[in-house]
Amino acid sequence: MLTLDKFEEASRIVQEVTQETKLMYSDYLSEQTGNKVYLKPENMQFTGAYKVRGAYYKISTLSEEERSRGLITASAGNHAQGVAYAAKCFNVKATIVMPTTTPLIKVNRTKGYGAEVVLYGDVYDEACNKAYELAEEKGYTFIHPFDDLAVATGQGTIAMEIFKELPLVEYILVPIGGGGLATGVSTLAKLLNPNIQVIGVEPAGASCMQASIQAGKVVTLPNVSTIADGTAVKTPGENIFPYVRENLDQIITVEDDELIVAFLDMVENHKMVVENSGLLTVAALRHLNVKGKRVVSILSGGNMDVITMSSVVQQGLIFRDRIFTVSVLLPDKPGELSKVAETMAKEQGNVIKLEHNQFVTTNRNAAVELRITLEAFGTEHKQQIMRALEKEGYKPKLVRTNL
Repeated sequence: MLTLDKFEEASRIVQEVTQETKLMYSDYLSEQTGNKVYLKPENMQFTGAYKVRGAYYKISTLSEEERSRGLITASAGNHAQGVAYAAKCFNVKATIVMPTTTPLIKVNRTKGYGAEVVLYGDVYDEACNKAYELAEEKGYTFIHPFDDLAVATGQGTIAMEIFKELPLVEYILVPIGGGGLATGVSTLAKLLNPNIQVIGVEPAGASCMQASIQAGKVVTLPNVSTIADGTAVKTPGENIFPYVRENLDQIITVEDDELIVAFLDMVENHKMVVENSGLLTVAALRHLNVKGKRVVSILSGGNMDVITMSSVVQQGLIFRDRIFTVSVLLPDKPGELSKVAETMAKEQGNVIKLEHNQFVTTNRNAAVELRITLEAFGTEHKQQIMRALEKEGYKPKLVRTNL
């Protein structure tokens, strides 16, 4: 059972390995949403995510014999680092099975804590099945990343800290992968204040918990597809499902495109790197149909590799109309390119790339295509540039941007 006494015990124990992540008031998100928005930055933990809480508390509850056999788990990355770090603290061996698609930074950091890493499968569920096989074969003690009440209790200590800092909190937004974090946070939050609203957030391409609640039982999605790799789970936990169903007030699903924009918001306005799964609650703020409420968004992690980061930033700039590509047709004669360049310069459009295609038609004298990739200040500035090109007699056409 998840009891207040257990949560209090876990809160004391996890202090041994957690860094204080005080709530951050967000002027930007508050203004954007009309609520009083606070961020719980678990991306600032030693391991880059909240997962060390559940892992450490779970291991603390094991017997010496269970620890001595060695530990094993499966994880897309953050639970892996949590178990690896906690196992190091207890001086026990840890083996981690991770999907082959796991970002390199998570793999390397897990190894850096002294754990043995086995890469297997394309998604978490396949890696988990492999971990169960190895546990059976070698006698390891399995530490489930979410379908374990002790693990969920450790994760729930986040709610204890939120209430200590903000006793009048009215809404808590929590990311959902398999459901361990949502179980701990929602159960403790309801114990402390039955009237609080706890809202789970899933990626639209991996909404296994929403599907399960709608079905009234745990179901398995046929496939998952999302950039939020830490929450790319096909099947939520059986053991924790009743707690989620009872204590969550709502589940919001978020599209990948919303996560890309949220990443840009966090980098530009808060100077923080938050991984896509951790951004679920930021993107979900715009789906809340309330105003003037005290809202806490849990940022569950910040472990993102540089290549992914670069890709997300580029896509975010495109979505925000900060970068766009326009195609114009012009006669193939000297001076035409400079006229277009002069027009854009007057409107302060910054050229990133030019593609001059003389073979767009068989009649080169009639038209050649010029594709211009530009940097703008936003949608209004982009439209201003387009109008200027039209005024000069060109017929600009927006095309897909490929950086």
